[in-house]
Amino acid sequence: MQPNRRFASLPTLWTLCLGILLMGGMEFALATSDPPETGIAWGNMTMGLLGGLALFLFGMEQMSDALKAVAGERMKDILARLTTNRFMGAITGAFVTAVIQSSSVTTVLVVGFITAGLLSLAQSVGVIMGANIGTTITAQIVAFKVTKAALLMIALGFALLFMGKKERTRQYGAMVMGLGLVFFGMSVMSDAMKPLRSYEPFLELMTTMEKPLVGILVAAAFTALVQSSSATTGIVIVMASQGLISLPTGIALIFGANIGTCVTALLAAIGKPREAVRAALVHVLFNVAGVLLWVGFIDQLAALVQWLSPKHPELTGQARLAAEVPRQIANAHTLFNVANTLLFIGFTTQLARLVEWLVPDRPLEEEETAIRPKYLEEELLATPSLALDRVRLEVLHMGEHIQHMLARILPAILAKRREELDQIARMDDTVDRLYTQIIQYLGKLGRLPLTEAQTEEMIRLMEAVNNLENIGDIIETNLVVLGHTGIDQGIELDEPAQAMLRDFHKAVDRAVGAAIQAVSQKNRQAAQLVIDMKQEIQGIADSAALSQAQRLVMEKPDAIRAYAAQVDLLEKLKRIYYFAKRMAKSVQGTVEPSA
Repeated sequence: MQPNRRFASLPTLWTLCLGILLMGGMEFALATSDPPETGIAWGNMTMGLLGGLALFLFGMEQMSDALKAVAGERMKDILARLTTNRFMGAITGAFVTAVIQSSSVTTVLVVGFITAGLLSLAQSVGVIMGANIGTTITAQIVAFKVTKAALLMIALGFALLFMGKKERTRQYGAMVMGLGLVFFGMSVMSDAMKPLRSYEPFLELMTTMEKPLVGILVAAAFTALVQSSSATTGIVIVMASQGLISLPTGIALIFGANIGTCVTALLAAIGKPREAVRAALVHVLFNVAGVLLWVGFIDQLAALVQWLSPKHPELTGQARLAAEVPRQIANAHTLFNVANTLLFIGFTTQLARLVEWLVPDRPLEEEETAIRPKYLEEELLATPSLALDRVRLEVLHMGEHIQHMLARILPAILAKRREELDQIARMDDTVDRLYTQIIQYLGKLGRLPLTEAQTEEMIRLMEAVNNLENIGDIIETNLVVLGHTGIDQGIELDEPAQAMLRDFHKAVDRAVGAAIQAVSQKNRQAAQLVIDMKQEIQGIADSAALSQAQRLVMEKPDAIRAYAAQVDLLEKLKRIYYFAKRMAKSVQGTVEPSA
């Protein structure tokens, strides 16, 4: 049984509430304490900045998680269907990322489609470009000055989260509460920064940021350090809301954040398949090239954004900067990414070829020795519906190895090929590695709050993986041993016996393939096909038993050992069909008890 969802995140929420109380206490202490005679109370300011940043990032994560839970599966379907050309790919990537608030999740989905052969790398480039546009929604959200409503949003979201009876209602509550925390965190950071408006050393430091290279390097380093361009964006807009930075400085810092986020993409690609590395490299090349293209035109971009954005001529000095620049920075961020996508969208094929040249395919021998999960991505664990889809694909990947073993085992036994039997036995090592990785991934997923349907799906997949692993063990530890025994004892099977075994093996192989299809695609027709094969399998087995008994009576030389070998082979193949039928019945919702 899953724990009650509305209490699943209580420790995190109590920690958050404690943090809010501490923040409130700090603000009360600041309000009632005597102001310092000279300088700035750096300790209080640091607490305010770090506490506000923590609330901001926590709110972004909570809002993102809720959005992915509500819309994750639909976004996957949209991404799969609407990436037929580069322009639709860019639009789809922007929309999906804007909804789920995670360009990394969009990129991971794209990598999965490439690996599965549903998308080419050239098609995926447009989606990755569009994902950059989708991330600008963060800047647009935080630029709105609705901080006064932050606590109301937190209270409303909290009420929906804890009193909502439907899962979707609670997810909407988490989303509203997360957005409120974003605004509350901004408010705390903004209040903490107020003393800096009259602190000359800091103002002089901000003046140096007007040099584009300095601003880009500082923002890139900070973004790489905190692994969040949203954090950089939030701080830049908060500083702008206090009139501490000009528009050109804000644009340079946003450029730096775009480069700094590439570090996150590269780190995420370490140790991943070639497709993931290439997708990360597309992201890096696109972002860096875009910044290099615009770095000499910051003043022109600033002028265009000032013309497009709301103005407040009734204000002057820092007050006017504080009123106008946050919205201008957000608009510059969006305009920059949209313009880059339009400029580079015509070169997706060339960019894909460049990336393929920079990251070539491994030699075949190296690829064979580097077997690992193709679809399991840690980033998707926060979106259980997507993570479960990836497990199904990995079950298919594991099943392909099982089918390869099964297809080769009987021919190797009948032809008495000892080396091939040893090769098949070693293939089970790959199956065992994939089994371990899938079970570990499902274990991590199981520790997260899941819906009842997701929990049932996870259990079905775990049972399917266990059944596949059992099939691999039967091939390795039973059939391979029978093959070696037949070679060692010189057992010869006559042609009728071999033909019977081939027919039986062919039927079992067909059942295993259909069972794997049923699990990986949630295909009930394939599952029913496996279940209906029971009579066919039993009929072949009965016919084989009768034929064996008749030949045994003929008193041929070595008949007893040949008969025993045939019985053992049939029994092990029937056992494999039993596990295939268990997989099929789990898809249909009924599972036989273990034998």
